[in-house]
Amino acid sequence: MPLMPGAEPYHHRAGPVGVLLCHGFTGTPQSLRPWAEYLASHGLTVSLPRQPGHGTTWQEMNRTRWEDWYAEVEKAFADLQGRCAEVFTAGLSLGGCLALRLAEMHGEGVRGVVVVNPSITNDVWLLKLAPLLKWFIPSIPGVGNDVKKAGVTELAYSRTPVKAAASLPELWSLVQADLSKVRQPLLVYHSTDDHVVKPASVALIRERVPQATIEELTDSYHVATLDNDADRIFAGSLDFIRTHASVPLQRD
Repeated sequence: MPLMPGAEPYHHRAGPVGVLLCHGFTGTPQSLRPWAEYLASHGLTVSLPRQPGHGTTWQEMNRTRWEDWYAEVEKAFADLQGRCAEVFTAGLSLGGCLALRLAEMHGEGVRGVVVVNPSITNDVWLLKLAPLLKWFIPSIPGVGNDVKKAGVTELAYSRTPVKAAASLPELWSLVQADLSKVRQPLLVYHSTDDHVVKPASVALIRERVPQATIEELTDSYHVATLDNDADRIFAGSLDFIRTHASVPLQRD
């Protein structure tokens, strides 16, 4: 299946500290590419995989589910572990959920976590109906491209594949049930004006992960990594990694 131009994965080999970046539901690596390149320019080994069913067609994505997306980031995580002294995980939206799941499953194998507008609970009424709707309609309106900054477009599907969306509640339930296992340092960026993910997800993290640092973004919508607060996210995540890495980064 041909890829959308710009949806390609990104990988950069550098120093002994690795970062795995996970893109969001119906999105592509494009939404995190500037973040990945920024971290790479500061000496980090970076992996930004494309999850199955993303960056091609929403019809293809309807043949995938959360286990497929998690398997892809798990594979990328194992690869980073094989060539880095330590690994951080990070993600946007549902990618933040996947990054947290990796932290829950791998414990000390994940050095720290950075998430941007993470989605870990079912707070969109259309998605709540997805397990039923999947028997009747193949797609509903898309959730991508929620960006405040003028002239910026997220590469994402204009339709949400319902069968794929119907698998999300299972992942959310697993992540919520195991949030107490996230004992690593955790940095959360939260847009105060987000039209995709409601505040309930961050509220759950605040309640169940006491060591989490939550930073509010006041000039960005959901896809903050492409929005007006992107530079703040990039620099803040780099400082977070420098602070919590036990080995020095390769270079500045």
